[in-house]
Amino acid sequence: MAELTHFDAKGDAHMVDVSDKAVTSRTAVAEGCVIMSPETLALITEGRAKKGDVAGVARLAGIMGAKRTSDLIPLCHPLPVTKVAVDITPDDTLPGLRVQATVKTTGQTGVEMEALTAVSTACLTVYDMVKAAQKDMVISDIRLLLKEGGKSGRYEAP
Repeated sequence: MAELTHFDAKGDAHMVDVSDKAVTSRTAVAEGCVIMSPETLALITEGRAKKGDVAGVARLAGIMGAKRTSDLIPLCHPLPVTKVAVDITPDDTLPGLRVQATVKTTGQTGVEMEALTAVSTACLTVYDMVKAAQKDMVISDIRLLLKEGGKSGRYEAP
């Protein structure tokens, strides 16, 4: 198991010092989904949700979430995010929406948390926008799919 870097020798939480790390191009991709009834999915895909364009608003919320990650996760570094793309796709087999976020930066630390925060924020926004129609939706399977750049190199989920 890898050493936990967010703890000092005494076991106290601290922000990792990245000042000696090389500036490299870094990318992270994360995914998640919101599982709902076929009726709620139809409400979204047919544009009948009372709050408006569910996927469009959730996409913007995901982008905003990625940009605000260091405000939400205590030990994350504020990063100059250079790209955030959030894709939201209806999936009848869930049924529900699949959310995928890609985040890029050029810096001294990775953007995995930004990608995961983008997905989480988008999924929560979907829930918020259609909770009047269905309260038992499930936000599920949020995970990192890909990470590139930096000292540890490439990670791709199996």
